[in-house]
Amino acid sequence: MHPISTHADAVALAERLLACPSITPATGPVFDELEAMLRPLGFAVDRFLAGEAPDGPVENLLAWRTTGPGPHFAFAGHLDVVPPGAGWTSDPFAPEIRGELLYGRGAVDMKGAIAAFVAALAQLPDDLPGTISLIITGDEEGPAVHGTLALMERMAAHGLRPDLCLVGEPTSTARLGDVIKIGRRGSVNMWISVPGTQGHVAYPHLADNPIPRLVRILSAIDAEVLDEGTDWFQPSNIEITDITVGNPATNVIPAEASARISIRFNDRHSGAALVERITAIAAAERGTVMAKISGEPFLTEPGALSELVRGAIRDVAGVEAELSTTGGTSDARFLSRLCPVVEFGLNNATMHKLDEAVALTDLRDLAAIYGLVVQRALAN
Repeated sequence: MHPISTHADAVALAERLLACPSITPATGPVFDELEAMLRPLGFAVDRFLAGEAPDGPVENLLAWRTTGPGPHFAFAGHLDVVPPGAGWTSDPFAPEIRGELLYGRGAVDMKGAIAAFVAALAQLPDDLPGTISLIITGDEEGPAVHGTLALMERMAAHGLRPDLCLVGEPTSTARLGDVIKIGRRGSVNMWISVPGTQGHVAYPHLADNPIPRLVRILSAIDAEVLDEGTDWFQPSNIEITDITVGNPATNVIPAEASARISIRFNDRHSGAALVERITAIAAAERGTVMAKISGEPFLTEPGALSELVRGAIRDVAGVEAELSTTGGTSDARFLSRLCPVVEFGLNNATMHKLDEAVALTDLRDLAAIYGLVVQRALAN
């Protein structure tokens, strides 16, 4: 590990993080590297483990620096990555520059953004007033039970509460800076179980086939129209993602049938209300429902924070960013409970794919954008 002063370039910092295998839940070396980058910049660093198996333990890092009275600006992200899969052109955990691209698992999702933020910090004026914090988890790609939520508890224990937060998820699509996320839909998964009575297919009157009742439940659910969308959100949607009977015999009526559905929903709904709605449909056919609400929708209304980020993008990249709420969930759904939050980061074209890569110019431009955002946020 090297002092931050000798490697303040975003590309070099990204290479250091990419060289640390950190499949979710990430622990150890990748956090060592980030801590080694932050301490020379005057940050206090609190690393801790949270949770137990099967969803833990998860390593998290909270870092902060206060240089006087002023606003508190937070940057949030994750060091864990999805499994690389087979078929990479090069070792996914041996970062390699080929041409104008840096290859490695996590290059865009999202070690590259964390490296860019640290590079930005290294260039900030020493006398910039206010507080800067980093909220970094090792479990965003996994269950996310003991990650950002545990960090929020830790922040409260340290008396830290940001005024503004930027999450470095890869939001750009065609080019760096074209999309900022100002909200996300909520997510809930439900498991529907329909009991029956096993019996011989030749004697249906002595059995109770659960499959027709499950089919009727799913047909009713599929016919549900939750909404037509809102000014900022696309329509909520229900998807049937699994049907299971598990009956190997051709002459046996099964004793149970089950299915799974996934709902992505906008701010016209809550997870609990949707669970209640589906439970009522299932109950009409003697079905039961178990549910897991992964997150509620959030929206940071267009305003000071989104314009701050848009302005920095415009000045560095010459791009007019679109404000969007599309895509999956992120840890911004938790952080929105604390303060206004938006997401902005690298081009997402190769995230979770083989040969994930980031343009070297994008890394350096992102660092410049992040630097402007922080300076302007703390100047207000």
